[in-house]
Amino acid sequence: MPSKIHILQPDLANKIAAGEVVQRPASVVKELVENSLDAYATKISVIVKEAGKSFLQVIDDGEGLSSEDALLAFQRHATSKIATSEDLEAITTLGFRGEALASIAAVAQVEMRTRQEHDDTGTLIRIEGNELKENTKTGMERGTSITVKNLFYNTPARRNFLKTRTTELKNISDVVTRMAIAYPEVAWFYTSDDEPLLDLKPTSPEGRLKDLFGERQFEGLVKVHEKTEYLSMDGFIGKPNFARKSRVEQYLFINRRFIVNKAINHAVFHAYEHLLVKGMFPFYTLNISLDPRHIDVNVHPSKMEVKFENESNIYRFVLSVIRRTLGANDLIPDLTFKSDETFTQFEERLRFSQPSPNRIQPFGSPSAATPNVSRLSPQDSFAEVASSMEADHIDLDQLFGKVERRIADDSMRRDGEVTFPADFKTSGTAPQSRIVPHQALRAAGEQEPVIETRAIWQIHNKYILSQVRTGLLIVDQHVAHERILYEKILANFENSLPTTQQLLFPHTVELNASDYSLVKELAPHLEKIGFDIKLFGKNTVVLEGIPADVRIGNETKILQDVLDEFKNNEHNQTIDARDKIAKSFACKAAIKAGDKLNTTEMIVLIDQLFATSMPYVCPHGRPVVVKISVEELDRRFGRT
Repeated sequence: MPSKIHILQPDLANKIAAGEVVQRPASVVKELVENSLDAYATKISVIVKEAGKSFLQVIDDGEGLSSEDALLAFQRHATSKIATSEDLEAITTLGFRGEALASIAAVAQVEMRTRQEHDDTGTLIRIEGNELKENTKTGMERGTSITVKNLFYNTPARRNFLKTRTTELKNISDVVTRMAIAYPEVAWFYTSDDEPLLDLKPTSPEGRLKDLFGERQFEGLVKVHEKTEYLSMDGFIGKPNFARKSRVEQYLFINRRFIVNKAINHAVFHAYEHLLVKGMFPFYTLNISLDPRHIDVNVHPSKMEVKFENESNIYRFVLSVIRRTLGANDLIPDLTFKSDETFTQFEERLRFSQPSPNRIQPFGSPSAATPNVSRLSPQDSFAEVASSMEADHIDLDQLFGKVERRIADDSMRRDGEVTFPADFKTSGTAPQSRIVPHQALRAAGEQEPVIETRAIWQIHNKYILSQVRTGLLIVDQHVAHERILYEKILANFENSLPTTQQLLFPHTVELNASDYSLVKELAPHLEKIGFDIKLFGKNTVVLEGIPADVRIGNETKILQDVLDEFKNNEHNQTIDARDKIAKSFACKAAIKAGDKLNTTEMIVLIDQLFATSMPYVCPHGRPVVVKISVEELDRRFGRT
């Protein structure tokens, strides 16, 4: 009976093993760049075409290889980094497994040119699918150049699973950016389809961050430095107002090796507790240095996961250092009082003061003066009356007296009747004016528009309450406007009729290599939204116009926020990139929680919301409207 078990052929085994090491073009760049750094290169060039799918080249001025070593380097488990099991316990190089070149050669057409300084000529080796095609001498300078063509040409299933050009190029840019941060003493040159994306000279860590992220963003960083006998940590963390909507700009290194570690990431995030807005994440680039005998980097072929001898100590160390750094730089807001009294005196006065029966004394309100309610007009809403008293004692009789007069006026009109200013009456359709806090529906130089008479209020500058025939409607103003803008942008894509505000003074925006590539790729879509962007080169764009829905003063921020949100949504399986852009822009351009709206703005917002095709959820699936029926209110108040 023939044996069921057999040994795989070397070429098949190599293809299987290559799946762990070479997952995408960015994996090839990472492995080749690590080899260059291990060879003590001082200048590294990364050249890609079609996001590395058809052509990828890494050139360095490192030590180079002899002709014998160059050929041997393509054999599996061939390495110069370790020789004994003891070496595996104290790895100081980025590479050590001896799998990278063999894995790459198994799924691509590879060409290596290399020369050592004392050799007269270099070596040229060409391999396709682990099959040697050429081994000759060549003239070249000291160093190594490796060219990878037609990645996954012999494994079409793997090639078909590659993402879009934008995504693959972003992954390569992220790899180069990480390496450039960790090795500021190395010069880096990075091009995509003959367009330079990075041209970095050797510099200090501070200078490298300025080159990558710009002078303005660097000013939002705080230096971190702590050293103990066991380990040390150096790098930079972002101030709370420098936080981003995604974790894409978080760089963690162990002995200058980029890693992914949820525990340390959580320690950094936890140190920012109560300093960040919900949903925001801090920027940081941190390098932890410790004895390699206390960590194990031989966990996964990608070498991006590590095991610590005592991870809890590392966690506490990172948490303590980040917290102390934030506190030392006066980033935590102070608790202050309006009066000169001490906290003890203030507390005692609150304890023994006796307010009148009809007054509520809010905590932290030392003034006992009654507000001047007479300056409020009869049309003022409940929220406007309460807001005018929020810093003083609230007189319940006067407050609810205003509300009663308002309700009495409303009861004289038909349920749901709306009186718009003359200029904004419509015939069967919702008003199309854009919603911009404090600016919408106001002509230049005019006073507050005539107030309509629908019972509508804004609560905490966040939610809108409106009476309807069957109960009470509660609307989240941010997600409501997000839904309106989302459908408006989709309509712009279909009709190609964007509305652009031209800027009197164009803005020059510095981006990192990844964001610049993203802007270049998305430029046609951004133009249809209303952006007028000119690519200036060297990771710089000129913003000459913005969509009509963006408030003046937020030009640069809205562009960066849209890019961040787009990258944050890349994991969503959306067929059309336009849908992602529409969602990203709508989220960032919409009015925010905390923006105060006048009555007319609230009316227009509600009417435009219910003119959309899906007014009940935002583009990301969050609820927009909550309705409380009259029957539910009656039940709650015991009227049933």
